Amino acid sequence: MTTAERRGAFLVAGAALLWSSGGLGIKVISEPALTVACYRSGVAAVALFALFRPRYPRLTPAFALAVVSYAACLTTFVIATKWTTAANAIFLQYSGVVWILLFSPRLLHEPLRTRDVIAIGLALGGMALFFAGRFDTHARMGDGVALVSGLFFAILVMSLRHQRGAPAEAATIWGSVLAALALLPVVAQSPLPAWRSVAVLLFLGIFQIAGAYALFLRGLKTVTAVQASLVGMVEPIANPIWVFLVLGERPAPPAALGAAVVLGAIAWHTLGARAADAPLTPPPD
Repeated sequence: MTTAERRGAFLVAGAALLWSSGGLGIKVISEPALTVACYRSGVAAVALFALFRPRYPRLTPAFALAVVSYAACLTTFVIATKWTTAANAIFLQYSGVVWILLFSPRLLHEPLRTRDVIAIGLALGGMALFFAGRFDTHARMGDGVALVSGLFFAILVMSLRHQRGAPAEAATIWGSVLAALALLPVVAQSPLPAWRSVAVLLFLGIFQIAGAYALFLRGLKTVTAVQASLVGMVEPIANPIWVFLVLGERPAPPAALGAAVVLGAIAWHTLGARAADAPLTPPPD
């Protein structure tokens, strides 16, 4: 690995570590999920505008779908993290990669290879383990919302692939704006967050979303898609670790096994991908 590649890998790893702080940040805030999602998205939108100074992209159905999907992905991840364990929320959202493999042959006319089929089967089996032996209705609802969040992530990626050349940062920025504006009526009827929550929300918007995305884009300039995907797996591994170390929350054993199966399937599939393949980036949570 060259010096430039090592630097790029460190930048991607830094982005993944910042992304991984989302679970802990959302958990320590006492405000309701929709309030957290609104303020976090609003702060992220301002920070992203300052970082990228985006142009107004040409509005196409594919780009509009990407923006809506990103906004929904942000919101459902916060809800899932509030309702279930941080481990379940991040790993089930990360399963969005499976939906990309499953639906891209039909929607994007990309070939379905034997390796894809095996990875899909293994990952779906791992996802099923998250629901084994669970009787907490609220937590099960959170797991379901996390699966929906992964589906929105898949729609986001496939929409951007369909519209070749569409800047991903534009969908990220306008999706953050849409999420904040859509949730504003709910927040307007709620009390203002406590000062501690304000500090955490500022961190989540500025660093966990905007700063991480900036690092990730810079890292992608010098590492391959395969390297970025593998290094990005730091995020789902570190996310529940931070929550366990600070709050003592631990996933159930079947969920931990399911997480290992899902990540193993994705890593195995990624290692067999060509460097020129489009990267399966971590969910923008």
